[in-house]
Amino acid sequence: MPWTASDIPDLTGRAAIVTGANSGIGFHTALELARHGARVTLAVRDPGRGADALARLLHEVPTADAELGRLDLADQASVRDFAAAYRGDGVDLLVNNAGIMAVPLRRTAEGWESQFATNHLGHFALTGLLLPRLLARPGTRVVTVTSGAHRGGRIDFADPNAQRRRYSKWAAYAQSKLANLLFTAELRRRAEAAGADLRPVAAHPGYAATNLQVAGPRMAGSRFGERAVTLMNGVLGQPDRAGALPSLRAATDPAVRAGEVYGPDRFFEMRGHPVPVQVGARARDAADAARLWALSEEATGVRYPLG
Repeated sequence: MPWTASDIPDLTGRAAIVTGANSGIGFHTALELARHGARVTLAVRDPGRGADALARLLHEVPTADAELGRLDLADQASVRDFAAAYRGDGVDLLVNNAGIMAVPLRRTAEGWESQFATNHLGHFALTGLLLPRLLARPGTRVVTVTSGAHRGGRIDFADPNAQRRRYSKWAAYAQSKLANLLFTAELRRRAEAAGADLRPVAAHPGYAATNLQVAGPRMAGSRFGERAVTLMNGVLGQPDRAGALPSLRAATDPAVRAGEVYGPDRFFEMRGHPVPVQVGARARDAADAARLWALSEEATGVRYPLG
């Protein structure tokens, strides 16, 4: 039988954090976790949009135990502030969902290219800073949301920040999504070597129609691009609630194993029900995973207390 949100087990007593939970697949991930009993923190960049999302969630699930947390993944100070301010004594589920896609060249306060900083470095730092709370609970999972675009990605270790080469918004996006998978693989290796009760897994939503696709053309001031993407979303995209299912299965299915990746089962993994999927060869490169880990430690200053 196809896996659906109705297969989520009772999550009463479990604490979850979902980044980018104000809209799209992040909102629906948070909504279903709360619907099944988890205490959910919606980690969002914009407090106003976050408040609207929390109101929508409580309208759907009036009994939900949910709260907001301010988190800008492109700002390392904000990541540290969020981790320090988190009130729970443990975290059972961390869903590294937030991301940006194919945006014009922007640099963070630390000088990093914004897609690499937001999609990878921010989540690397957040997971590391929350690790003591993650390890305080048995069977904890870290779900990192990637994309099928990782197959076209390559980590440019000589210039990951696009300082010496011409910037390509799609190459930068693919690099960041490949980084998500290499991070998951290396975190799994390190957790297993340390004997830690931690299951790092990954998921991708397929082609889910969200505002993620529209943001890039809008930032570039391209009305044609915005209209074209909106049309493609309507023709090819599946609803955002369906796009959330791979993340939800990765986060809650008791049968999930560390290191697995979940995605849709139909139409070149663009839509359908969540199943384990294969990843590209570069995502399985253990040497690159270790090298990226070292780069990420240096970039963020975050070291993981694993052995």
